[in-house]
Amino acid sequence: MNNRKLEIYKTGNNGRPIIILTGMGCSFYEWHDVVESISQSNTVILFHRPGLGLSEISSEIRNTQAVVRELNEIILQLDLTEPVILIGHSYGGLCVQHFAKEHYEKVAGVVLVDSTSVDLHELDELDLPVLDEDETDEIWMEKCKSYYLLEQKELRELIRPSLSEKQKQLPLNIQQRILDFQVNPSMYGAMYSEISNWKKDAEIIKDLGEFPDVPLIVIGRDKDFNIRLGTTDGLPEWELKLLEEKWQELIKRQVELSGNSELIFATESSHSIYIDRPDVIIEAINKLERMIHEEDENQRM
Repeated sequence: MNNRKLEIYKTGNNGRPIIILTGMGCSFYEWHDVVESISQSNTVILFHRPGLGLSEISSEIRNTQAVVRELNEIILQLDLTEPVILIGHSYGGLCVQHFAKEHYEKVAGVVLVDSTSVDLHELDELDLPVLDEDETDEIWMEKCKSYYLLEQKELRELIRPSLSEKQKQLPLNIQQRILDFQVNPSMYGAMYSEISNWKKDAEIIKDLGEFPDVPLIVIGRDKDFNIRLGTTDGLPEWELKLLEEKWQELIKRQVELSGNSELIFATESSHSIYIDRPDVIIEAINKLERMIHEEDENQRM
């Protein structure tokens, strides 16, 4: 694509196409359990944005507009003629919101999975002295910039990639791909650019006008579960509570994007809902299909 290699995974040959957009610095290999299930009834497409996995990075600015262009090109190249279902996790959800506003005629329905909000700037306004020691955009950008300049071997020795207990339950070949994915210097170059631009992107998306009135399911993480996780790591409970309450507020606002929407909170789940509770995402996709079918039936009447 544009003389660059883009890593695309397509599986299944039935039903309405489903395209999954992963979060920042996240691999589509981690969606293995979700994809294995939904590919039985649908064509499923995932891709790594430039810089991630085997997708080649260039000097182009990485922002949501670039992802919109790439996603549109994928739809054209794969000759997907019917409107698709879009699933976006985290930053991928921000990209989905951008695409849905620009190319509403190509979207049948949307699932936002703990998606980044167009009002993400509100998170920066919280008073979180301990959490902000490691988690501000500026700190992440500096870290990404330094990682991007390293050789892969140096990066592997520095970050020592590891798997969560749930990732260790995935097939061995998938586990290895996830480990290798984490030590790709170009991924951090892409992340640096994405973080540099995402607040500007959010304002652009808000100014694009209305989100299409298509079936929408919004999935959020478990607030209390994440507070427990953080306190186990020694973080202040009051800061975690403040952060999680604001995050949940931003998730709830996304339900207002469409007049035909539903909100689900995935219990016992972190931000990585596709790993912690793949069953919730699978059921949401099935429910979205029913919502799309009902809407089609109503339009025929």
